[in-house]
Order: sequence, then C-alpha cells, then structure tokens
Amino acid sequence: MSDTSHIELISPHSMHKPVGYSHLAKVNSGTPLFIAGQVALDPAGNLMGAGDFRAQARQVFENLKTAVEAVGGSFRDVVKLNVYVVDRSFLPEYREVRDLYIDVQHPPASTAVQVAALFRPEFLIEVEAVAIVKH
Repeated sequence: MSDTSHIELISPHSMHKPVGYSHLAKVNSGTPLFIAGQVALDPAGNLMGAGDFRAQARQVFENLKTAVEAVGGSFRDVVKLNVYVVDRSFLPEYREVRDLYIDVQHPPASTAVQVAALFRPEFLIEVEAVAIVKH
C-alpha cells in the first residue's frame, strides 16, 4: 500500500454520516492528478460488458487503476470520484465494484449522478477521478 499521509479523508461528526464516501478530502502535499471520465473500453478500444453493468464498472475501475498507477500512485491516492450512471438502480452494483478498489475504511469524497445518456448508447457508467500522488 502507498503512503497516504499526504491526504486526509474526513467526515466531520457535525455533518450527517456518509455511506461509502467521505465528505472532505484534505490534501497536505503531493501532485494533483485529474483522470478523465473512464468508460468500459479495454486497451484496444473494445467495449467490455455490453449490457452488463457490473462488467462495465469493473472495466472502468481497471482503467482508473491503470491511470493512477501510470504515474506511480495507487487507488489509495484517489481523493474524489464522480460517477455518472444511466440508471440509479445500478448504484448498489457500482458500490460493490468500487469497494473492491477503494479503502472502504477511508473512502474518497464522491458524487453520483443519474444522466439521460452517455456519449455512446452502449455505455452504462462513466467515472472520473482526482488523485493526489506523492513523489
């Protein structure tokens, strides 16, 4: 696991208790990494999991993992996730897959939004992330 002393994920007791995310991400040092919205495309550009939300979510998180690792970070460096789904009924499946990648004891700040459509009709999910990588 990477050293995450440069990041504090906080949920103040004076706010409602979040489920599966933190209210705040305090960055003490490091380099910001802004990861573009990822969809369920494999390295060759092929759609993974046509019609299968869970399979698409896994590919999305693999893409995010690859991106943060490309600069020497890990998923523990992710401080913010923005998820876009075409149907909010997919959120429990999203959380199941997400929890395989994040530190569930110190989850990143997060926003989830239902959208009418993504840029291609076969995409069911898109996730963008912000990480703070310490070098």
